[in-house]
Amino acid sequence: MTVLEHRQRGAAPAAPRPEPPTPRRRRQVSLTPYLFLLPGVMLFGLFILYPIVQAAQMSFYDWNILRGSASEFIGLDNYIRAFQDDRFWLSLSNSGIYMLLTVPPQIILGLAVAMLLRSKAPAQPLFRVLFYLPVVTSWVVVSLLFKYLFADEGLINYTLGDLLHLTDGDTSWLSGRWTAIVAICALGVWKGVGWSMMIFLAALQGVPQSLEEAARVDGAGWWQRFRAVTLPAIWPAMIFVIVMLVIGGFNVFTSVLLMTGGGPGGQTEVLLTYMYQQAFSDLDFGYGSALAVILTVIVFVASVIQLRAFRDRDGDAA
Repeated sequence: MTVLEHRQRGAAPAAPRPEPPTPRRRRQVSLTPYLFLLPGVMLFGLFILYPIVQAAQMSFYDWNILRGSASEFIGLDNYIRAFQDDRFWLSLSNSGIYMLLTVPPQIILGLAVAMLLRSKAPAQPLFRVLFYLPVVTSWVVVSLLFKYLFADEGLINYTLGDLLHLTDGDTSWLSGRWTAIVAICALGVWKGVGWSMMIFLAALQGVPQSLEEAARVDGAGWWQRFRAVTLPAIWPAMIFVIVMLVIGGFNVFTSVLLMTGGGPGGQTEVLLTYMYQQAFSDLDFGYGSALAVILTVIVFVASVIQLRAFRDRDGDAA
């Protein structure tokens, strides 16, 4: 009987038979990417993650490095000791002073040099290499070099006293707190300008030339073009440079250790050199680990504050 005959007799047509469900294909997971990632993950866990966890654990103990000797759990005593330690506050203030005295000059000089080297010129690659050369030079080498430059009979005293007659006699740069900090900061700025210059050079390549030409045609001066066109275009690179330089400022170590050793009398001690002295000279690994954890928290909080501040600024600008 046909469908038409069913309709004529008032009977409903038979429902179509449902098609059998097609079997789902199982998603095949390739193990090849994970095999390539495995060596890096293992190295990260072994040389970075495990030491971090171990240092955090050691900070809660009066850690004994002798094999077979138990370490005593003392809770937060190492952290309480740190906040009651005058040398900790002095080293923290020195780290902050170093950061404040080195970060702005590196940003300003690095951006200025990058804008000068932005234009294509025959000698441009040579100047780029010369400015970047201190960045790839060993910290040990340049720290010893600056130590001799700022010595009592070094080139700095000879230039300021004998040539320019700006000082009377020899200045003991590395024998006082503030003069030694100036010498250490001079090294930090000299070595870091090339790094910020390269970051800004890369960012300046993305500045739209059409906008600069339009601003120049409209009669905008150099500062107006920089503030309205160049700076907004390189702002992400500026954020990156500021955050990385602040982190690097709090992690200053080699230059202080080799130029002054934290002296005189611990007056130029920074957090990392004080932590190194506590852990590897006094063998107080628990207290040294607590100082490392405190420094990590300080750097993390400072980075978060900067990123939030810059994000809020971008939101206001938008």
